[in-house]
Amino acid sequence: MSALVRRVSGSRLLTYADGIRAVYADAFGPPPWGEGPDRAVACLRRLGGDVDRPGFTAALALDGDTVVGWATAWTTPSPFPADHCYPQISAALGTARTADWLCGARQVDELAVATPARGTGLGARLLHAVTADRDDGRCWLLTSVAARAAVGFYERKGWTQATHPAPGGAGHAAFLGPRHPARTAAPRPLETSSPEQ
Repeated sequence: MSALVRRVSGSRLLTYADGIRAVYADAFGPPPWGEGPDRAVACLRRLGGDVDRPGFTAALALDGDTVVGWATAWTTPSPFPADHCYPQISAALGTARTADWLCGARQVDELAVATPARGTGLGARLLHAVTADRDDGRCWLLTSVAARAAVGFYERKGWTQATHPAPGGAGHAAFLGPRHPARTAAPRPLETSSPEQ
């Protein structure tokens, strides 16, 4: 599959609503996500508002006229959001690191690739499309630690996990991009030791 990836405006992205919904359902329907068709519809409604966020950027992957992947990102506001799983992230990093590392940085919000296009490098191309123009490298994202394939993908692309939910947990973790200036200062996970015998 030789999909074409390009940056698009929010209004252009929304003209592909049916394809975006289909890829979302394909990417996030199966475990570990388990998001039903209603969540794909909700994603489209949310995306309609997201396109107006400061710093919004998007990339679309097309195979002919068929959407096979997409990504969105925007500038993280200050003060740091207090909804969804953001409080978990700010509690893990602390107020100062959250403000310094994440506020004003580009947050990759969604990255979805259709099943037939996985393993082709398309996810990496989409991720690059929505982050490469950030000159200071301050990019970050959230993902579920239960999504081992997603975590492994970001690690292989040089992203550094900066927050660490309890081992075996199902929380969300923040990852700093490969050029983020705080990447080397990110906290490492606690070492787990086996009980003494």
